[in-house]
Amino acid sequence: MELNRLEQALHTARALVMADLTAGDVAEAEIVSLVEDAVTHRRWWVEQWPDGVEYLVGLVAQDVQDALLERYGRWPLCPVCDAGDPHALDVEPELGPDPRWVCTKATVMVARVGALSGVQRR
Repeated sequence: MELNRLEQALHTARALVMADLTAGDVAEAEIVSLVEDAVTHRRWWVEQWPDGVEYLVGLVAQDVQDALLERYGRWPLCPVCDAGDPHALDVEPELGPDPRWVCTKATVMVARVGALSGVQRR
């Protein structure tokens, strides 16, 4: 795989996930480190499977979401559902291009990964 294509894809994934973290006001130094860890891991992963480059954004978002769940709690919280326990959005497709944050309870797309800043909490 061409190095520039890989670097561009990794920078794009980092930027989009950081935009969502910033939109949720959770882009603290410790959390930014989780993003960097995810990007480092996915760099190795895509070097092993170059055809996976188009899946990097969704995978980095999922990696950060998993790391946050283990250390801090659910992220990003669903802005659609008012009733019941707070729950996190999911990334769909799990392995595919053009990842989106979706609420599986309400079965709606909330935003593309990187575009949570345009979503208002009800």
